[in-house]
Amino acid sequence: MVTQISEGITPPKPTSYVLGLPLHRLENYSQWIVQQVTQRQGGHVVTLNAEMAMQADQDPALADVIRAAELVVPDGAGVVLYMLLRGQKIRRCPGIELAESLIQSAATTMPAPSLFFYGGKPGVAETAVQQWQTQYPELAIAGIQHGYLPPEDEATFCQTLKTANPAIIFVGLGVPRQEFWITQHRHLCPDAVWVGVGGSFDIWAGVKDRAPQWLRNNSLEWTYRLYQEPWRWRRMLALPKFAWRALWGR
Repeated sequence: MVTQISEGITPPKPTSYVLGLPLHRLENYSQWIVQQVTQRQGGHVVTLNAEMAMQADQDPALADVIRAAELVVPDGAGVVLYMLLRGQKIRRCPGIELAESLIQSAATTMPAPSLFFYGGKPGVAETAVQQWQTQYPELAIAGIQHGYLPPEDEATFCQTLKTANPAIIFVGLGVPRQEFWITQHRHLCPDAVWVGVGGSFDIWAGVKDRAPQWLRNNSLEWTYRLYQEPWRWRRMLALPKFAWRALWGR
């Protein structure tokens, strides 16, 4: 059974677990986050995939961060398969599509919440924001900062973020760095919704492409990512290990 979104803003209870990590099952994840934003309740959104689950299996600190998040979304096809093997059919919610839905809602339906983009190489986040503002000129941007900030500038950046006090903060530092960074800095903007978006800025800026739709539909998006970033092959070894754990644990 899928948990319905309640009328209140109480964080949903996890109804499923993947390698001991909570997974929230909602009809509409974006709608729940919009409710959070509208009522300035804040929260940490984690988009869980097989690679992250395996990292958390080896890193208790990361596992604790995921367990403490207000919302954990089934991002990867491996997570969907894991649940299917246990008789629970769930719908995959790719993190990049969830973030895009929030941006569109911020520009069209929500009462003009401000967005902050943090992460990526210098210039990438700026280009991504320009692309979005071309599509939605009314989009309210609270700030932009690349992810290669020198240590001596971090304090100034944190103060800038605190002063801006955006409603939604997209953090694109990659896993697990972005999850740890969000946990360490949530106190700066406690009413904001913080979303780890990985490499989404690169795709929005046109630096990289998403896999063709037919690969996405067949749960093979990871092969296209490996083609674009062959250096990731060591990290991709987590996928067959996760598949084995999914089968063996069953």
